[in-house]
Amino acid sequence: MASNKRRRHTPDQIIRKLAEGNKLLGTGQELAEVCRHLEVTESTWHRWVAQYGGMKANEAKRLKELEAENARLKKLVANQALDIDMLKEISSETSDPGSQAQRRHGVA
Repeated sequence: MASNKRRRHTPDQIIRKLAEGNKLLGTGQELAEVCRHLEVTESTWHRWVAQYGGMKANEAKRLKELEAENARLKKLVANQALDIDMLKEISSETSDPGSQAQRRHGVA
């Protein structure tokens, strides 16, 4: 690589680099040479092939959008579960009159 700075590639850039890399591999170049030319590591190349192999740019973009939405929804569900637990705890404390009386008299 030209520099050691990590760089994020968009799905469109990844698809283009995979296409270019596959053309170079088709001409007989070694994977190490192709990766140097594309300025990515071999492990990155293999990860991209596993994740994006055979996809078109619009499909890759849609995949990323769905992954982001999925992460957002998981976070929302987790927050709601915490809210439910908190409300259950508050509800059980207020519905048990004995516990309130015990707390007022220092018995608990």
